[in-house]
Amino acid sequence: MVAMARPSKPNTNRAVTHPKMSPTLRKAVRSACKRKKGRTRQKSLRIILELKHRPSRKLIRSLKRCAHSGDSSSRFNVLKRMPRLSVMSARISADCLRRLCGHRHIRRAHLDRKVQVSLNVATPAVGSAKLQKQGETGKGITIAIIDTGAYPHPDLTKPVNRIIAFKDFVNGKKKPYDDNGHGTHVAGDAAGNGLSSHGKYRGPAPKAKLVIAKAFDELGFGSTSDIIAAIDWVIRKRQKYGIRIVNMSFGGGGITRCADDPICTAAEHAWKDGLLVVTSAGNAGPAPKTIESPGISPLLLTVGAVNDRRTIRQSDDVVAGFSSRGSLRCKRKKPDLVAPGTNIISLRAPGSLVDIFDPGNRVGKSYFKMSGTSMATPIVSGAAAQLLQRSPRLTPCQIKRLLKRHTFRLKAKPNAQGRGELNVRFFAKRRKCSCTK
Repeated sequence: MVAMARPSKPNTNRAVTHPKMSPTLRKAVRSACKRKKGRTRQKSLRIILELKHRPSRKLIRSLKRCAHSGDSSSRFNVLKRMPRLSVMSARISADCLRRLCGHRHIRRAHLDRKVQVSLNVATPAVGSAKLQKQGETGKGITIAIIDTGAYPHPDLTKPVNRIIAFKDFVNGKKKPYDDNGHGTHVAGDAAGNGLSSHGKYRGPAPKAKLVIAKAFDELGFGSTSDIIAAIDWVIRKRQKYGIRIVNMSFGGGGITRCADDPICTAAEHAWKDGLLVVTSAGNAGPAPKTIESPGISPLLLTVGAVNDRRTIRQSDDVVAGFSSRGSLRCKRKKPDLVAPGTNIISLRAPGSLVDIFDPGNRVGKSYFKMSGTSMATPIVSGAAAQLLQRSPRLTPCQIKRLLKRHTFRLKAKPNAQGRGELNVRFFAKRRKCSCTK
């Protein structure tokens, strides 16, 4: 007697996914549509859609018809539109996501995941103090900081308020604030003027203007959609506020291709629009292949961290153990360079989360001590503002080449230090900065 073969179960994973979905979204969809006791458990997901055109009302109506076709119970709610980047965020039922991805105007679909935010010695150590003596203080240059916000610290607001714009993508508040403390520290790393310390704790660009985009909450987490909305806003406002540099001291692991991260794609869009995007490598070292996105982008300027051992000379500096490393085999080494990022003293945000939970890191009444590639990144942003003050016509690619070309080489592997440690002493000898291909 021949046994009858059992009918094979349908591959539900393949049935609910689509080639346009990123790997993280595919995984989330499969999890949302698991079968349990003969029933398919479905839930809605927050997603990011990369479109071939700007998200007009007509296009959104077309997308809704596509999502609802044949199933009136399907949900598709638009949450945010980022027209400059041709991106939108939405909440959609997992079961109808595959139908939506079949729409001809959708380029790529991603999961709207959560991302986390990753000085008296630091500024002289990289040579910025030398440029300040020659008048290069970042005057006339605006740095946009996408972070947890910024407390209106005297080192940023006196004698002149240099926070010229503030946008809150988390709580919708109008006036500058920082309920976490990370963003305030980052702002001071780049552009604190040392007013409360008689010039002792000062960033490389003490006269640069600041545009603050709050995309991260009190706990230091931000949704992909809020971060992209912040990038979109910065791009749209770049001419109004004279923005030349965007600082991104945050990152997310588990992504190896820029195409799979809409934040990375949006950051590259900002770069192509003429903005120097400086991003942190991440704090997942010392293992290789731990660079976090958007720092994985070959286009952006990715910064790792060194321990400067609280000395001005760079010869004794070492790459910090926590600083993320790149691949040993990849031709384009990441990080691009490193900068001081250990025990950096910068601005304190009184009453913020880090201020309450780490009172031992307070330095006097006005300052706070932190470590991470998040601190190294704005030091590079501030140094770039100094170069742009001297040579305003430099493009993002030219600034990146100049900074990488004149680094101080450390005794470390290229996947740890990139081209070396930030060193702008070389530019103190030049009247203008020039860069040839």
